[in-house]
Amino acid sequence: MRPTRAIVIAAGRGRRLGPHTEEIPKCMVDVGGTPILGWVWRALAAVGVDELIVIRGYRGDVLETFVRGLVPNVTFVDNLEWQTNNVLLSLACARPFLDRPTYLTYSDIIFTPAVARAAADSPAEIGLVIDRDFRSIYVGRTEHPLDEGEVSDLRPDGAVSRVGKRALPPADAIGEFIGLCKLGAAGARITGDALDALAQRFAGRDGEPFQRAATFRNAYLTDLWQELIDGGTRIDPIFIDGEWREIDTGQDLERARELVQSPTRPWS
Repeated sequence: MRPTRAIVIAAGRGRRLGPHTEEIPKCMVDVGGTPILGWVWRALAAVGVDELIVIRGYRGDVLETFVRGLVPNVTFVDNLEWQTNNVLLSLACARPFLDRPTYLTYSDIIFTPAVARAAADSPAEIGLVIDRDFRSIYVGRTEHPLDEGEVSDLRPDGAVSRVGKRALPPADAIGEFIGLCKLGAAGARITGDALDALAQRFAGRDGEPFQRAATFRNAYLTDLWQELIDGGTRIDPIFIDGEWREIDTGQDLERARELVQSPTRPWS
């Protein structure tokens, strides 16, 4: 069963984009005439998504006005501590919505409908979209070097072995996790149960280390995936070859704008 819901993690400001996010959240920044979240919605709607759960923080009022004009069926979840926590605890704010198959996505990426179709067609219960052509994106990407990528490798049986920033040397990686995940019914349940267990484990102790994060409060989504992998849960790769971009810096933004406006593009 293909998910018809997507959870968008959109609480952060995106300070590395400088003046572009002074008045609006990162996901509203324009890329070739379409805001980042507009690209995400277009790709997901093409594979049958009809509901968004948006985790908001910075300029949540502006974000709500924008998204309600974009998506007919949307629910907002507030991360009231967005200034001091990170991606994993932002996702935890949407824990009640991990009750059925869903996509999870970062809000600072753009990707084509073909990438969304790869996720939709995957039989994985927990599937991470991983770009095998990731190295080409980093050519000339001086403001966000390759060692900041959420790289991954595989076990002999084809499941994901390691994933995250500095999880392994980039030279040994098979690809980069782009920030898009597909959860089946069991995968959503496993993810939700893991969030519950971590909340209990780190209650009053969120300043302690967790996986590769210096503190649980500042953990990334990939830290959750690594925790599950280390505990024996199978997580599968969903391979793509390009057709996405992360927009983290001003340089990324300019390069993405050039990409989507180029004559040879799968973005139209």
